Amino acid sequence: MTLINAYAPLLLRISLVILFPFSGLDKIINWSSARKQAGDIPFAPAMIVISIIVEFVTPLCIVTGWHDRLAAFILAGFCVVTALLYHQFWRYPDFWKYREGEGLQHFWEFLKNFGLVGGLGFIVLAPRTLPLGQVILHPLASSYVAGPHAGSPVDETVQAPTAP
Repeated sequence: MTLINAYAPLLLRISLVILFPFSGLDKIINWSSARKQAGDIPFAPAMIVISIIVEFVTPLCIVTGWHDRLAAFILAGFCVVTALLYHQFWRYPDFWKYREGEGLQHFWEFLKNFGLVGGLGFIVLAPRTLPLGQVILHPLASSYVAGPHAGSPVDETVQAPTAP
């Protein structure tokens, strides 16, 4: 169990950011497609180069733990901007049409980006990582999601303070 506990956070971080270097590499290899997708955005080539740098550097920082909170914050912002600029599903009146609407693909990509924002937000806030053994022993345990104990496990043996 100790080996798993030692490397589970690393494996989860790798899983969270693995797609970004491949996306950066895709922009390099298929520069003309990346340029076309960027459209008429001012300074599009510079923006693509910046996105390539972000997609290579921030995952490396997150995986190695070097300025990982700042890197996760930057990458989360990158995901928000990408969702808002390139996955505007609401512009497609047919986005709910199953298999037919181009907007439906943008809808899922938009939501995936915000799912990544959520995962990256956990790195920014750095809640406590429980040992895997604790998770296995108490698979239905909860954690505080807000307040001064956010990220800590709920200890069911301790009663919450009552209001005066």
